[in-house]
Amino acid sequence: MQEQTFITDIERKACQKVVTAFAELYDQLDITVKDTGKYGFVKLFCFEPGYGFHKMTTFTNSKDLFNNLWQEWWHEQVFTLAIGTPLLDLDYPDILKSLPKEKQEKIMCKKAYFLKKCS
Repeated sequence: MQEQTFITDIERKACQKVVTAFAELYDQLDITVKDTGKYGFVKLFCFEPGYGFHKMTTFTNSKDLFNNLWQEWWHEQVFTLAIGTPLLDLDYPDILKSLPKEKQEKIMCKKAYFLKKCS
């Protein structure tokens, strides 16, 4: 019987670059991303001391992993800027639109920064 592989070596290398590129995110949020061998990469999140992680998502595609971690980073930045303001009642896209153009551009330019770190 032939062993089945769920993630290719090429995708494993690409996913590892994504995981490394977003290293700063793991310190900000209760998440971690681990290589699980042939099964791909697993993002563990919603950590509760004494119980561990309550949620997980598995990735075998570097583009999906990048987009997921980018969304995590983006939401954290926008949410942090809205804390203590009436903007907190808005959805994330509306919060971003309400920020000064300079702050909007700074946040959105970070996507190119992460993409460059992945290459």
